[in-house]
This record gives sequence, structure tokens and C-alpha cells, in this order.
Amino acid sequence: AFDLMEREVQASPDQILLTFGANHALDLIIRRFLVAGDTVLVDDPGYYPLFAKLKLAQIRMIGVKRTPTGPDLDDLAGKAERERPKLFFTQSLAHNPTGSSTNLPTAHSILTIAARCDMLVVEDDPFVDLPTVRGVGLAPLDQLRNVICVRTFAKTLSASLRCGYIAARPDLIASLAELKMLTTVNSSGHIERLIHGLISEGHYRRHLKRLAQRVQQATETVVPRLQKMGLKLFAEPTGGYYVYLELPEYVDDIALAREGARQGIFIAPGTVFSPERQPAKAGIRVNIAWASDPHFFDFMLAELRHRRT
Repeated sequence: AFDLMEREVQASPDQILLTFGANHALDLIIRRFLVAGDTVLVDDPGYYPLFAKLKLAQIRMIGVKRTPTGPDLDDLAGKAERERPKLFFTQSLAHNPTGSSTNLPTAHSILTIAARCDMLVVEDDPFVDLPTVRGVGLAPLDQLRNVICVRTFAKTLSASLRCGYIAARPDLIASLAELKMLTTVNSSGHIERLIHGLISEGHYRRHLKRLAQRVQQATETVVPRLQKMGLKLFAEPTGGYYVYLELPEYVDDIALAREGARQGIFIAPGTVFSPERQPAKAGIRVNIAWASDPHFFDFMLAELRHRRT
């Protein structure tokens, strides 16, 4: 609750459920509130592990175009009114994969559309704790009336510390807690106490400050070099780990990623971030920290020259 209060979200203990990170949270939400054949909206491009979970549950997912300032409002409104989805899954801050963040007018409009169409919004923001992240979250504006808030510490502490939480209305949390009890009995008290200690003793805040500084320094180094190569950014970075690069027409994102993997360079092709595996334009997601490696730039320059000829 204290973590939420820092972000101006008022929540009592009966509005919070601890989980094994964000993916466990998303799995609980899908299993509790959706049945096979239901319709949901998702960011396009968006978080591909979510797409796999929805496909496994036989949920009909419809992509909502992403813009540099959040979901495309015309696309969202049209699909919400026409399809009447139960949920809209979105990332408001430092979005994966584009690195964009939702601005204030867009955030207000999302909540208006959701209320009008009787649609709950699932807001999954793994980078919200980074002090340099810029943008507007939905949960502080909505105060957990129509927003289900998903948070994780795995992205900012360690992938080995699988711990996160869901914040929502008490009735929704009670229902999710019942499912958690049936499926996992409990989450890791050891990890939860460890993270609580890091937060309460101030270690987590100091760690976040150092982490944000490293991300900012890497961004200031990497982005100009990418632009100098002639690659267009989908959006200016807003403080997270990722940037999304639009590729020239002559470059196949899947082929580029495969060649990168062969040379020990990890590149996430834009195709995997499309719900239908058909992105509007070829692109790649790049981790800012990894992109600061000189081998990455050498690889990209060589591949762009090779594929242009």
C-alpha cells in the first residue's frame, strides 16, 4: 500500500494481492475474469508473453494501435464500442516494446472510453518505480475503480526475485485471492520479506536512483548513434529500458534477429510484438544497455549495408 501511496494511489490492504511477479498476476487475471471465446483489447505492438497466455486460454484478442503518446484513441474507442471487450491490457509507462509513455489527455480519454463501454483496464507497468520514467499512469487518475494495477519488482531488482502484486477493487482482489489459493496456495514469503526490507530500509530507493542514472546515461549515448545510422525511433525514450526502431523496407526483422542470434547479439523482432504477427511496419526492440556494446553497432552497420545491396 505504501508503494502505491507514493504514486498517489489510495489502496487498503484488502485491495492488494502479492504474486510471483507480473506474469503470474496476468495469468490469475486471465483465468479468473475470462473464459474461452471472450474478447479483449491489447496494445499493438505489445507484450508478447501476454499474447501467448491469451492464446492458450482461447481468448479473442484485438490489437489497438500504439502511438508515441499511448494507445490510438480513435482505434480504441471504435473497437471498444464495436467489440465490447471485457478487458483492455495496456502498459502506460515506458511501454514494452516501444519505450513510449501515455500522456495526460490520452490517459483521461482511455478511462472515459473504458467507463462508457463497461470495460476494465489492466495496467501493467514494470518500470513505474524508476524515478526518471516520464508519463501518466491510469491508476492514480482512476483510483482503482475500473483499473486493475499490475506491478513487479523483477525488472528493477532481479529476474530471480519473482515478486509483484495486483491492486484493484476489494471485490476483484477477493476473487483473485481465492484463485491464487487454489492454484499456488501462497507466494514466496521469503522473497516478499526480503523486498519489504529493501523498501522499508531505503535500499530500494537508492538502488533505483543508481539504476535510473545508468539507464539515462546509456540512452544519451545510444540514441544519437542509432539516429546517425539512419534508423527512426518509434518514440523518444521515456526512461525505460527499451527503444523501438523502425527498419528500412529492405530489412526483414526476423532474418535480422536470427543473424544477430548467430553472432551472439540479442535483437527482438517487431513481428513477435504484434498480436497477429503482422506488424504495420518492420521494426526491432533494442535494450538500451545491450545496445551500448560496440559489437551491436558494428553488427547493425554491417547488416544494413549488406541488406541494402
